[in-house]
Amino acid sequence: QVRLLESGGGLVQSGESLKLSCATTGFPFSVYSMNWFRQPPGKEREFVASISSGGGVANYADSAKGRFTISRDSAKNTVYLYMTNLKPEDTAVYYCYRPTGDVWGQGTQVTVSS
Repeated sequence: QVRLLESGGGLVQSGESLKLSCATTGFPFSVYSMNWFRQPPGKEREFVASISSGGGVANYADSAKGRFTISRDSAKNTVYLYMTNLKPEDTAVYYCYRPTGDVWGQGTQVTVSS
């Protein structure tokens, strides 16, 4: 069974860092590109970052550029999102997403206090 399980969310203060993890099971991880999305309170879900199957190509939303880094570890079948200099506007539920097959995780809450 294909599963994506996010972890690492929490409550942090503005300017702090946080690293999210997405552990995957049920499919050959290294074959698929992976994404992170987020949904701020009361807003639509939005793209944050993507990484190619081999990890060599990453893309970011403008809001994430220079502050967030997406990475992956094929030995652990896990994709990460390292977030630095967090701002209150980064408060959202963060989701791991596999575009092929439209597979979503359950999300992890990130709250940034000012």
